Amino acid sequence: MKRRRGIYLLPNLFTTGALFAGFYSIIASINQHFEAAAIAIFVAMILDGMDGRIARMTNTQSDFGMQYDSLSDMVSFGMAPALVMYQWALFGMGKLGWLAAFVFTASAALRLSRFNTQAASQDKRYFQGLPSPAAAAVLAGMIWCGTVYNLIDETTSLVFCLPVTVILGILMVSNVRYHSFKEFDLKGRVPFMAILVIVPIFVLIAMEPPLVLFLLAASYAISGPILTLLTLRKHREARKAPES
Repeated sequence: MKRRRGIYLLPNLFTTGALFAGFYSIIASINQHFEAAAIAIFVAMILDGMDGRIARMTNTQSDFGMQYDSLSDMVSFGMAPALVMYQWALFGMGKLGWLAAFVFTASAALRLSRFNTQAASQDKRYFQGLPSPAAAAVLAGMIWCGTVYNLIDETTSLVFCLPVTVILGILMVSNVRYHSFKEFDLKGRVPFMAILVIVPIFVLIAMEPPLVLFLLAASYAISGPILTLLTLRKHREARKAPES
């Protein structure tokens, strides 16, 4: 019996939704609707986080879905954040501005390519380099905060926006390790206190979504270098111990 050719609908619907959100973010920024553009990137993050889990839960993983997800990520977390940031803060810097945006985009592409080729051999507990959705969240959170609280000016663009855009690109292609949180079992039981911790987080996000989401994304971006430095320190102490 000949096997039917086709694609799984459910997980790819979520991937398409993430792609749409990323594309809409670019269109919104062109029309100077920067708050909507930033929110669309966060929506893409939610949908991107769901498609893989749904595929695993429904046993509908496929090579097509993996490739489609990577292309969607490139648009939503590589092109969209860089272009929105360029339109919002880097446009007035001329060549320096669009080169900074290109560094972010190229780094996201390299990060995704490296992840795809090393996924089978990597330690599942950690990511090598800052994940592109997290980098996109930092830029989107910065843009959302700047738009809501009216923080953008020439000094902010030059001192904060341009360096942060480039640094995030460097972190994506670096060997800095980040927790993947894949060891957390969402199906298993958790202590009652875990729910009590989660509830205030949702309350804070509801009260000040741009600020809280930006701080969460920035904290995760900073956690990688800190984790790497602590790991290197432990290795050095372990080497010195036998000598002493």
